[in-house]
Amino acid sequence: MKIAILGAGYGGMAAAFDLLRAGQDVTVFESAEAAGGLAAGFKAPGWDWSVERFYHHWFQSDAHMLRLMDDLGLRRKMIFPRPKTVMYHRGKFYPFDSIPAALMYPGLGWGVNKIRFGLVGLYLRLTNNWQPLEQTTVEAWMRKWAGDSVYREMWEPMLVGKFGERYAQQVNMAWMWARLHARTTRLGTYQGGFQAFSDDFAAHLRGMGGKILFSTPVTALQSEADGSWTVRSAAGDQRFDRVLSTTSPGWMARLAPQLPEDYLKGLLELKHLGAVVMVLALRRQLSPQGYYWYNLPKSAGFPYLALVEHTNFVSPEHFGGDHILYMGDYLETDHAYFQMSQEELLERFLPSLARINPDFQPDWVRQSWLFRTPYAQPVPLLNHSRHIPAVRTPLNGLYFASMSQVYPWDRGTNFAVEIGRRAAEMILTDGQV
Repeated sequence: MKIAILGAGYGGMAAAFDLLRAGQDVTVFESAEAAGGLAAGFKAPGWDWSVERFYHHWFQSDAHMLRLMDDLGLRRKMIFPRPKTVMYHRGKFYPFDSIPAALMYPGLGWGVNKIRFGLVGLYLRLTNNWQPLEQTTVEAWMRKWAGDSVYREMWEPMLVGKFGERYAQQVNMAWMWARLHARTTRLGTYQGGFQAFSDDFAAHLRGMGGKILFSTPVTALQSEADGSWTVRSAAGDQRFDRVLSTTSPGWMARLAPQLPEDYLKGLLELKHLGAVVMVLALRRQLSPQGYYWYNLPKSAGFPYLALVEHTNFVSPEHFGGDHILYMGDYLETDHAYFQMSQEELLERFLPSLARINPDFQPDWVRQSWLFRTPYAQPVPLLNHSRHIPAVRTPLNGLYFASMSQVYPWDRGTNFAVEIGRRAAEMILTDGQV
């Protein structure tokens, strides 16, 4: 079969890998100049490693990613340091990167609150029965089982930070189950950065005979009378037997408006947030304690959700001595941050760094970069599983695999790989009929 894949993110490349292994003719279309999707990175002069535009890491429990690395022969290049994560509480930061640390976190109070927090966490780690959990919200479930106090101090700030005031009270409990059930405190990356892995992966696909067309956005998909598909792009019109799109739901709807009305409606009704990320190269280390990930409640007045000092995870020697800092947030696309200039956002963000380190001065900033995307975080509402568009679309030969469909799991490269490989299996199975 001749197969087109739209998108050279991890899902698209994982699908291409399995299809090429099965002897298929595969062409990957990518609008960007390099592979990686949302995990793509950049490298400033003097850096040996790349830095992701939108921050990524792996969890030690990312089984799909680990399996792919084994298949590619690249697992030796994965590293798993043990960074320090902290939570903000009443003007101070407290470790929150292990069960003992979580139990000592003062924001949970003492006595029965600690016990309820521990029992809830244990239950969610052990149970596999997530389906009933999507019938209730995180707020309702946590208030009932963890208590109002624990919910207000622990879970509500996370939800408001992640999904904003509009959706915080609507997110279903299965999403929270997935986060607590599958994630580990030990985090991983790739030698050279995620872009190095994306480049290695793309080179591997080309070595297998795959074609990857960079800087080649697809503008339309047209079904033909003989069952084939025409892919319209900057490279001209090309015919394929099968097409797999790994784009956003909205873009999929624009590419294939001939999809049945109910499927199109499902695509367009999916909720999601965008992301705004500012990356700084600092001349000095920001965190004197070597903290890596700061969880910051919006109620404390920080102008972003998360602060990540990347070089407390991997050494600044990979970045010419620069200390790399991320300031990021998930936001609706009509938020002011999507219209503000880089200079305006920098002016908004910088004063908060003195709350991390009172010695901070603006001249510590050697360089800054700003990245924005309208599609970064799906929003799982009640009974979300009933509303996920099928990977196998109603149109013969057309498939769709996106991070909006990995539910109940949260978006990330691990589940992008899983859904990409699942789509490839469907394509191969359908091709045998």
